[in-house]
Amino acid sequence: MSRPREFDEDRVLLAIRDEFWDKGYAATSMDDLLRVSGLGKGSLYGAFGDKRSLFLRVLRNYDDANLLMLRERQASAARGIDLVREFLLGPTGDPTGAVARRGCLLANSNAELATSTPDVAAEARRSYDAIATTLTAALERAQHEGDLDPDADPAETARAVLVAQLGLIALGRTGMDIDVLTTVAQSALARLLPTPTQ
Repeated sequence: MSRPREFDEDRVLLAIRDEFWDKGYAATSMDDLLRVSGLGKGSLYGAFGDKRSLFLRVLRNYDDANLLMLRERQASAARGIDLVREFLLGPTGDPTGAVARRGCLLANSNAELATSTPDVAAEARRSYDAIATTLTAALERAQHEGDLDPDADPAETARAVLVAQLGLIALGRTGMDIDVLTTVAQSALARLLPTPTQ
């Protein structure tokens, strides 16, 4: 009979996620992961496998949590357009700029690893497709509510919004002044989400 785990798996995975997020995959060593997890090598490997397996697991968990939050927000938003605006403005939400400088674990990881690690590219495609699908539904709702030009293509607009948000994430990672980044985001919103003409 196997022994029950004597550690909080969720806490360990969050600590490991944050280490990868702050340093990137290549710069994170197994010693770093042992330190932040508080586990011995045998326990870490036994519970989660090697560094690559562990990274893919925390990346998938991160993506699934973000998708769940996006879908919950879609369901609770007063208007469909609200979700889309909040999504695009997300990188500018912290007035200190710290969130923008940290970026997004998925975007950071895709930039670092997509060409060398097909599993990361596949995970990014899966997650971005799901985000685009959710944004498309919100934009279709926005058209029904009269907040988006009826001639706009919701699926194309959703992908354009996703691309704009990824661009904002990339600019935020450079340390761009948060006020400038916010102005850029507002400009993108005005161009991507045309309101119905009267």
